[in-house]
Amino acid sequence: MKITLSAIKADIGSIGGHTKPSEEVLTTVKNFVKKKGIDTGLLIDYYVGHTGDDICILSSHTKGVNNEEVHKLCFDAFMEATKIAKEQGLYGAGQDLLKTSFSGNIKGLGPGVAELEFEERPNEAVMLIAADKTEPGAFNVPMYYAFVEVSRSPGLILSEDMRKGVTVTILDGQYTEADKVITLKTPEEYIEMASLLFNPHRWMIESIHSRSNGQQIAALSTTRLHNIAGRYVGKDDPVMIIRVQRPFLATEEIGAMFKYAHYVAGDTRGSHNMALMPVKLNSPASVYYCNPIVTGLYFSMRNGKFTAMGDAFDDPVFDEVRRLAAHKSFAMREQGFVMPAMLPMEEIEYTILADKIKELDKRFIIRK
Repeated sequence: MKITLSAIKADIGSIGGHTKPSEEVLTTVKNFVKKKGIDTGLLIDYYVGHTGDDICILSSHTKGVNNEEVHKLCFDAFMEATKIAKEQGLYGAGQDLLKTSFSGNIKGLGPGVAELEFEERPNEAVMLIAADKTEPGAFNVPMYYAFVEVSRSPGLILSEDMRKGVTVTILDGQYTEADKVITLKTPEEYIEMASLLFNPHRWMIESIHSRSNGQQIAALSTTRLHNIAGRYVGKDDPVMIIRVQRPFLATEEIGAMFKYAHYVAGDTRGSHNMALMPVKLNSPASVYYCNPIVTGLYFSMRNGKFTAMGDAFDDPVFDEVRRLAAHKSFAMREQGFVMPAMLPMEEIEYTILADKIKELDKRFIIRK
């Protein structure tokens, strides 16, 4: 049975700053999706949760990717919940809804979108990975480790299917006229891939396909909010859907790639590099400079129904990773306002700091 999974995620308001949505806002989204999606037969199943202040709607259906009805459902759910956020005086109400009229597709309106269409396996296993206070390129490192580096991901040699490699589609996030992408193959083009992924601010993984069977393994959101708004309106908070278990990598092999607490762009003003911390599902954002966080949901499916779910990072092992992430973030913030703690100029250019630098530039003189 061919199923589409759609993960659509947005910050539409949170309590006392950029922390977490209120229960009333979450309930509004859940009730709206059930009434307009499940009760009408548009959707097969759905899950609503949050990572920090971002609400994610995960749905299953048979409408295919970029379906107008499904996208409008999620957009309308966020719009309806934004009304509650405004009534409650929540911070940043409707922040990620950069446009208030739906135009056929939610892409380009602010929310992050990741979608996968596939023939469901008899024992379909999937993970939903969602991050807050960071950028789409935050998933470059764990995906590169998982699908390229044998020393970190031995499933690449232990699985007959994975030995044949993958194709990775990478998007140039600085090009705004259209989607500018390149597709590279592993293992033979891993150096070329690394040559792009070294800069996660510009190049970001969009999708991964198996070379063994041609099936899509992963879909990642690539929304760049400042490209839409023309100004800084918050980090881009990516979401990813990834299929796991035979003939793909195991759930544990994907989860293990988040043990490194690698540095990513983000934090409370989107200004610093800090360590990505794996946290439990439905965790609020950290009040320590809004340290970037990531959650993981694993689930099984049958005929599009989500039959059972689990929390990937609710694990004693990840208590140690959380400590590592905290120490790495402490160390980076001790650097203060000086690079490399702060992001490079191309990431700061949408903030007031860029305006002040332009003003100061006019006061420079050229010595003869």
